[in-house]
Amino acid sequence: MSTLDGSNILLTGGAGFIGSHVVTLIVQQFPNCKVYTMDKIDYCSSSLNLESIQGYPNHHFIKGDITSADFVNYILVEHKIDTIMHFAAQSHVDNSFGDSFEFTRTNVFGTHVLLEAARLNKIKRFIHVSTDEVYGEVPAGRPHCNEETILAPTNPYAATKAAAESLVMAYFKSFKLPVIITRSNNIYGSHQYPEKIIPKFISSLLAGKKCYIHGNGENSRHYLYASDVAAAMVLILQKGVPGEIYNIGSENEVSNLQLARYLLLQLQMEGVSPPEPYAHMDPKLVPISALGDLTKKGLRLKGEESYILFVQDRPFNDKRYAIDSSKIHALGWQPKVSFEDGIKHTIAWYRQHWNTWWAEDVVATSLVPHPDKVILRRGSAPSL
Repeated sequence: MSTLDGSNILLTGGAGFIGSHVVTLIVQQFPNCKVYTMDKIDYCSSSLNLESIQGYPNHHFIKGDITSADFVNYILVEHKIDTIMHFAAQSHVDNSFGDSFEFTRTNVFGTHVLLEAARLNKIKRFIHVSTDEVYGEVPAGRPHCNEETILAPTNPYAATKAAAESLVMAYFKSFKLPVIITRSNNIYGSHQYPEKIIPKFISSLLAGKKCYIHGNGENSRHYLYASDVAAAMVLILQKGVPGEIYNIGSENEVSNLQLARYLLLQLQMEGVSPPEPYAHMDPKLVPISALGDLTKKGLRLKGEESYILFVQDRPFNDKRYAIDSSKIHALGWQPKVSFEDGIKHTIAWYRQHWNTWWAEDVVATSLVPHPDKVILRRGSAPSL
């Protein structure tokens, strides 16, 4: 018998990228658990992300906005919700520089609405999904951040996630609400909207466009494949301790330039080949680590200038993040998908779907050097 048998879970943001991977895993693995996916279907989410569980009797989709307190309370009462997994968020950092009020509305106010509804309805588990960006920049040579590291967010998106975390922990301290917080590295995989760097680079190359690299391309991130993160979330749902925070990270640190070069080789772009000592190899077999070495030596791929264009960086861009995941390892989780295998699976999916999963004009707006919302503008705060 599963610990989730008989549970009624509300999963917010479930038609988005990582939320849909998690809801699909739970619905398919735990038939005696009911999952209610709530999503307002924003530009970056899609009902297609839930196609694989269409018709499952233990899954129900609800279109709605987490900032509507009356609606959220109605859902919790009507469906006897006992568990909330909160994925809904504005998450594209670039957009937060030009539309930060919307980030506060969704990420802070929306989280507060859920917390208050959870308190009133005596929710048994509340999992709040956050990000490693709340720690701020971690220069090379510094220790990895653990769950006790003081938060130091540097961009509006990260600041709203840190603020939401403060509310979550306040509800744990003040009301004994059984909350758990997760902070993960960058996640990639199938049906991720192509504003994020991996699907954006893949989709751009498939569309005959260039990979636009902000700054000098030396900024790096650690990457996790979506199925590994979904497995971590389910483990935390089952074994996580209320009041605790869990980092979910990998050792796959890749710079933006290194990533672009790797994708050029994996997609076998015309005229692109590696320099010595890898010139004799099948381009698709050149390891990602080798491309990091090339960058350090000031070398480049033959023909890469046809596909890579350096553009102005955003107002502030953390050099790197680094987190210590030993706490969740102790629960029994380890990532299973290598970066190389994850990229192969991701490329295969985008070859089929990059120009059909979302509206063509919507995708086109994401494959530009800077999104329109990054154009800083004045504005009055919206009513909450």
